[in-house]
Amino acid sequence: MRTMSNKFIQAKQSLAAAISTRRKALHISQEKLALDADIDRTYVSQLEREIANPSLLILSRIAEILECDIKDLL
Repeated sequence: MRTMSNKFIQAKQSLAAAISTRRKALHISQEKLALDADIDRTYVSQLEREIANPSLLILSRIAEILECDIKDLL
C-alpha cells in the first residue's frame, strides 16, 4: 500500500484549515454550510478534520457558500 506524500498531506491540512477559518469568520455553522452546499454535516466535519477528499464539485459549492474562490481554499 502506498503512503500519502507530504505534499498531499500538506494540501489536506491547508484545505481543512482554510474551510474552517473562512467558515468561522463568516459565522457559519458546519450544519449551515452543509445544508447550503447540499452535503452532509458530517462531511463538513470530515473535511475540517482532514479525513475526506472532496471533489471539484463539492469544493465549488463550498467556495460559493464561503464567498471565495476555490483557489483560496487550496
